[in-house]
Amino acid sequence: MTADTKPTPHAPSAPLRWIASCAADADAGQSVLDLACGGGRHGRAFLERGCRVTFVDVDTAGVADLSNNPDCEILQADLENAAWPLAGRTFEFVVVTNYLWRPILPQILASVAPGGALLYQTFALGNERLGRPRNPDFLLKPGELKTVAETGGFDLIDFFEGEVTDPKPAVIQRLHARKGV
Repeated sequence: MTADTKPTPHAPSAPLRWIASCAADADAGQSVLDLACGGGRHGRAFLERGCRVTFVDVDTAGVADLSNNPDCEILQADLENAAWPLAGRTFEFVVVTNYLWRPILPQILASVAPGGALLYQTFALGNERLGRPRNPDFLLKPGELKTVAETGGFDLIDFFEGEVTDPKPAVIQRLHARKGV
């Protein structure tokens, strides 16, 4: 590879089916936060619906192809070692997948606008026998995501806790909740 040649970015994977289903209910112009976005697979599903999406990650290379899209905001931010980058901002949808940093859970909940939706899926205890992550610091305890949402003033629309096989074997918790108005 020469100095003026850049590696070709990998195409983002498809969004999780349940998040794509939630995105299908979104109206054009609604605001979406795709937190710890990686390649932005979930935010991209909302973009297709005409939403305005803010992508946040420590490494934004996976969404660099969206930098000229007027409906996108891309924020490079270290969510674990720096100040919360979205203080005072709220979104009609907040999407978090495969990411858990407990110290920012209150900020994540505060980022959901009244009447807005929190879509959160990540790994739970038991996943250590199937693959990564294995560190209990990054695995939800039984019912933890549900408790965090309910304590934060959210009404549960859907909650799942258990083992899945798609896209790979894992133990997860999945939450769709609406913030009270």
